[in-house]
This record gives sequence, structure tokens and C-alpha cells, in this order.
Amino acid sequence: MNKPRTVGVVLTLGAGLLLLAASSSAQSKMSSPPWGADGGPKIVFGEEDQGVLQIDYKAQFRMTARDAGSGVDNDDTTTSFGFRRNRIALRGAWGDKFSVYVQTEFAGDSNVGAAGVTGSNSGTDFQLLDAVMRFDLHPAFKINVGKFKYNLSRENLEACEDPLTLDRSLFIRAPYVGTRDNGVAIWGNLLKDRVQYRADAMEGRPAASGATTPASNFRYSFRGHVTLLDPESGYGYKGTYLGEKKVLTIGGAYQMEKKVTYTDTINRIQPRDYKAWTVDGFFEYPMKSIGTVTLAGAYEDVDLDGAYKGATPDNGSLGLTGEKNGWYGKAGYLVKDSNLQFFGRYEKWRFASLNDTIDEIVDWYGGGLNYYVWGQSLKLSAEFSHTKFDKGSVKDFNTFVTQLQLVF
Repeated sequence: MNKPRTVGVVLTLGAGLLLLAASSSAQSKMSSPPWGADGGPKIVFGEEDQGVLQIDYKAQFRMTARDAGSGVDNDDTTTSFGFRRNRIALRGAWGDKFSVYVQTEFAGDSNVGAAGVTGSNSGTDFQLLDAVMRFDLHPAFKINVGKFKYNLSRENLEACEDPLTLDRSLFIRAPYVGTRDNGVAIWGNLLKDRVQYRADAMEGRPAASGATTPASNFRYSFRGHVTLLDPESGYGYKGTYLGEKKVLTIGGAYQMEKKVTYTDTINRIQPRDYKAWTVDGFFEYPMKSIGTVTLAGAYEDVDLDGAYKGATPDNGSLGLTGEKNGWYGKAGYLVKDSNLQFFGRYEKWRFASLNDTIDEIVDWYGGGLNYYVWGQSLKLSAEFSHTKFDKGSVKDFNTFVTQLQLVF
């Protein structure tokens, strides 16, 4: 293991982060970017200017250093530059009842993963990440149609550009889908935005012949939350409101899909259902005397009815997105009258099968800081984390990441 190289990378980039932060130290309080706080350029059109189209660019560029994953024995330092997210988004609306959101993403070379470093280059991918039509018929009745985030974990529903820690959990994703799915969602707010309900019918595992899947069924989700202080009334959440709101929200969700996988893919027998449930909580409170405190946590259980125990299980029932249960807790502190926010996070997950190891338990903990040059529109972050594998399916490792976020 090349420890001097790791230390040098960490110190050099850490110093660079501090220097960049110091260059903006004249700003004692959070400020908006010079191009405005509400995003990129807008085009107004149509009768009585009812139509509007806005273009945004969103980027998160990272340097990653891990003390394992390279070399002959996979125990040399691995370093990487690349985009965590690189997106162009179009927001459109006609009046106050109808809107659209379309977002593309270019993903490239994500070789440094949550449980290790890939053995070959993962390549690049360009995709239509979101494409959703939104019908705001009533505060208590709204409809989303297209490709968008499904209604399971709060963590996945938090905006990618508004996290508390460097990023969302590395382990929270549902099986056989990404962070989005195709379908229809009905949702709304009740009791003066104190209660929110959501229900969706989504594609789930993509439709395919019986050689791959036992059946082709929709995936259904049901989610609700109660917010006791300032309301969270939108479809998405934030990981931090930077002291602009007082929030206490408690939520939960249930998701299911019938006959999603086989335990024996060769003989195509013993189909298994998918179901998952979660509970979560979020608290943020600005205090005039000391600054803003943020606390959040969740538990999630993903059940594929023991499909991983079969003679030839489907790969989708194994690994990071297969059968599992676990929890996370995170905390943040935004220094009073400052652009500096400290954060910490701990996660513990049991995976039915990970890296060919049954019942592997992963402990992940990390901490770091955000420096908001212009709020979330221009932000510098740094995080150091440790990943521990209880049964040693992979050697424990440390990871250091610095990230520059731009929303333009």
C-alpha cells in the first residue's frame, strides 16, 4: 500500500480546498450567485406569456483517492478524476397547472464503486435521466407521468444538488431499477401541508421474456409523511435547507412487485416476489446563537424472499442492490453567520450476498465539510470515509473525495 502517496494526495487537495474557501472568506453569510438564485436563462412565450422554458447546467466534478483497489494485489492507492454528475436540464411550464421536466446525464468511468474498484473500465453512458409531465390539478391531487424518482426512500428523493453529506447513501437503491423508473404517480398535500401522500405504479423490472423473468408486473409504491414545523410540500426533498426553514418530518413507505425473479434461473422455477419498506426522519433547526443543526436517519428492508439461496439465482437478487436491510444516521452543523458546514454519517447494512459472501455486513462512516461559495449553486466539499467488511469479502479501505458543484 502506497501510504505516502495517499497522504500526499489528501494533504494537497485538502490545502487546495482551504485556499479556495479562503478566497471567498469575505462573504460572511450565504449569498446567491451573480446569475440569480432561481437557475439558468428563461424563455417566455405563448399567449399572455403563459409559457416558460428554463435551461440549467448541473455538474459535480470529483477527485477520489482510495488506499486500495490498484496494483498487482489490489492494495495500492487508486486515484481518479471525473464527474459524479454532469447534466443539462430543461424546465417548462404553461400556466400554473402543467409543467414538464427533462434532464439528460453523461456518466463516465465510474470505476471506483461503493464496495471496491472495478477490474475493467466501466465506460461512458449518455441517458435521458428524467422526462416527466406534471399536472398540478389541486394541492391535494397532483399527477406525474413519465420517467422520474419512485416513492420509496427519502434519501433517493432528496435533490442530488442539495445533500447534507457529500452524496446520498451508497447502499439505498432498490433492485432492478436505477434511481428513476417509468410510470405514473398520484400525490398531494393535506391539512395545510402537514400531511403528504404518494402512490405510484411503475415499470419495475423491465419487461422481458420468461427466460429472464418469471412475469411482467408493475411495481407499486405507497409513501407518506407528516411534517410538524415548516412544511415539505414538494415532490422532492432536500438534505439541508441551509437554515432557511425549521423542519421536522417523519415518513415511511412500502413498495412491492410480484414475481420479480427466480431462485433457479436455469430451470426457471421458484419465482419470488419483491417487497421493501422504510421509515425515515429529518430535523433541521436554525438557532440564532449557535447556527443550524441538521439530523436525519432511516431504516430500510429490501426482501426478495430468499431468492439468493437458490441453486442459480439471478444476479439482481445479489450484491448492493439485492436483498438487504440496514440503516443510516447523519448530522450536520452550519456555523453561525458562515458559509461553512460540517457533516458526519454512519451506515450499517446486512447484504444477503455481497462479493460472493453470504450475510456480509458493511459498516460505513465518514465526515467532512461543505463550503458554500454561492449557496448550492457553487459549493466545495471534502469527505473522508472508512468502509469495513465484517466477513472480509473485500479488504477494508479508506476513501477521500473532494468535489466542486456548479448549478448554472
